[in-house]
Amino acid sequence: MAGTGVVGLLKGKNPEKRVVALRADMDALPIKEENNVPYKSKNEGVMHACGHDVHTTVLLGASRILHELREDWEGTVKLIFQPGEEKNPGGASLMIKEGVLTNPQPQAIFGLHVHPGLEIGKLSFRGGMVMASADEIYITIKGKGGHAAAPHLTVDTILVASHLVVALQQIISRNRNPLSPSVLSITSVQGGYTTNVIPSEVKLMGTFRAMDEEWRFRAHELIRKQATELVHSMGAEIDLHIDVGYPMVYNNEALDKVARTEAREFMGREKVLETEVRMGAEDFGYYTQQIPGCFYRLGVMNVEKGITSGVHTPTFNIDESAIEIGAGMMAWMGAKVNF
Repeated sequence: MAGTGVVGLLKGKNPEKRVVALRADMDALPIKEENNVPYKSKNEGVMHACGHDVHTTVLLGASRILHELREDWEGTVKLIFQPGEEKNPGGASLMIKEGVLTNPQPQAIFGLHVHPGLEIGKLSFRGGMVMASADEIYITIKGKGGHAAAPHLTVDTILVASHLVVALQQIISRNRNPLSPSVLSITSVQGGYTTNVIPSEVKLMGTFRAMDEEWRFRAHELIRKQATELVHSMGAEIDLHIDVGYPMVYNNEALDKVARTEAREFMGREKVLETEVRMGAEDFGYYTQQIPGCFYRLGVMNVEKGITSGVHTPTFNIDESAIEIGAGMMAWMGAKVNF
């Protein structure tokens, strides 16, 4: 499905009694790996810097466990190996469009993600808000360029862009509920090429994150309105595009409680922690919009071994014993959770 996605069904006893989905993502990132390990990337400039190879291996391991023990659990487990999590429109949205949540329809879905800030041997869960939505902002400001010594004969696109960057921050600070996390970051300003020319065009790029879907789309309208009015008031023109990305990840509270109970039984109470809210995004949010979902964290950090680098870095690595823990936990969820 979705080009390179793979879906499988494992059936235990009474396969129609319950259906639980387990999801892993498979894609890498355009980062040159700096680790010196036997499993270092063989593709120059590409590495599994977000741990998706771990997620895939974990689900393969869980699949093997569930298959070998299929006489000991009831229901059906749907295995979802999903591509394209790192880039819009997200492999989850494509697989949902192609019917991954039908025939049969799962009652719940589980996904995990490596957590380089959580020590090996531990898991972390959270009900409700877990991760933010993510939208990309692209702005082009256009005006009459000219000699920097005669700004009165130009429309200073650099100055306009400077005002706009500051004004956009006020959309968040003055309009959103302070209790609702939200971030707007302008991450790229491109314009000009020398000291004595005011450019005719400046490009801005950025990201907008939110934990509230209603506020998210209201903010889109505020960004469009305020950016357009400000730029026009300064005599310039504007092209603005908001590429709508992943929705927020919202863990079903009731499913989270069930999952924690099962995790404590499997791991021990002291090894199951509360995870933090993160403004990063995950296309697992598409699944949680459709059915109850639980997205949890797998500890992979080992300070003694020097394994502490964060995701999306050239030195990201894991303590490989996390794979056994992750596979066991995924299989346990697939076999035990009734929801």
